[in-house]
Amino acid sequence: MNQKVVDGLSAVRLFVSNLERAVEFYKGRLGLTLTAQDESVYAVFQLPNVTLIVEPVDSADAEFDELVGRFTGVSFSTGDIHAAYDQLSSAGVHFLGAPKTQVWGGILAHFHDPDHNVLTLVQAPGA
Repeated sequence: MNQKVVDGLSAVRLFVSNLERAVEFYKGRLGLTLTAQDESVYAVFQLPNVTLIVEPVDSADAEFDELVGRFTGVSFSTGDIHAAYDQLSSAGVHFLGAPKTQVWGGILAHFHDPDHNVLTLVQAPGA
């Protein structure tokens, strides 16, 4: 197959137990722009290069433990991780540790959302 059929990343979905609390965190603490919301079904945040969709999962759902409160693999970029770390920490964001330089040259700091989903703050090498 030589023809390119995938040309980008459209959206990332995160699962939470309480949508209202998640909106407060992603909008209020992280400062993301809320672009759409159905009060009980989803919230959409637009970042420059991808859409973040936050969806609630009922704790009685059989897949709840697989979807909520885990390492997500979602990374938020910043040009100054130390300033972002200080600002977000002051806003009540719980980090798992201070920013740490990686062998590939970038700097990472992992943090929790209110449902204990683990997210990553990343500064690219040389930024």
